[in-house]
Amino acid sequence: MEIKKIFRSFTLIINYKTFIITALAVLSSFVCFHLGLTAKFPDMLVGVAIVFPVVFSIGSAYTRRETALQRYADFKGHAIAIYYATRDWTTAKDNTLPTKMSQLVQDLMHQTKLMLKLTPEEFRNREKEMYALFSQLSILSMQLREWGVQSGEISRVSQYVSKIIIAFDNMKIIHNYRTPVTLRTYSKVFIYVFPIIYGPYFASTFHEYSAQLEYVMPVLYSFILVSLDNIQDHLENPFDEIGEDDIVIDADEIRTLMG
Repeated sequence: MEIKKIFRSFTLIINYKTFIITALAVLSSFVCFHLGLTAKFPDMLVGVAIVFPVVFSIGSAYTRRETALQRYADFKGHAIAIYYATRDWTTAKDNTLPTKMSQLVQDLMHQTKLMLKLTPEEFRNREKEMYALFSQLSILSMQLREWGVQSGEISRVSQYVSKIIIAFDNMKIIHNYRTPVTLRTYSKVFIYVFPIIYGPYFASTFHEYSAQLEYVMPVLYSFILVSLDNIQDHLENPFDEIGEDDIVIDADEIRTLMG
């Protein structure tokens, strides 16, 4: 099972783009060597032009993912708290309010999971569906007054509803707005072009290696750079459930938690 997990992680980092860029880098090095085109480009250019921007993007994407986790926890926690309020705060227990609230909370979770897997354009087109559920949540919460809950507690439940909406809006912003687009574009251009244009540099190092290892450098550079780009891509959208670090919204789990 562990081997299967490692293999899946490997396939997420190493994909068809890795092999395409590696093949082009090897071809470029081969052509430059046989044509006598060699040059000693500075190694620090790789770090300044590529590695630093990519690592910055990965760090930014990971921070967004951690923020999304906190907002998801707020969303789920306050939704369950509202359900407990309808179950425990009323003076008369022979009412259907907890059952209705339990179903509404489950609908909220399912709709949230669905919304966060849409494209930003689809998300905007269907956002009213989510706010229709928030409206139902507010209306149902106010029915606590009919079952003996005091105005102070009603106010607290209203705050829970507000915090759920704010948490959802935070997740929406993370979903619709990504790390700087221009920086990602810049990084991708250099990641995919660099191993090819550095052919003269790789060719100049051939004499430093044995006959079987001339192409180690272009292969390593290609694998490392494209792998970093793949890692950034998987972290970019923490809700698509493709990467191993993505947030998995278990819409059915909340039914078990509410008991």
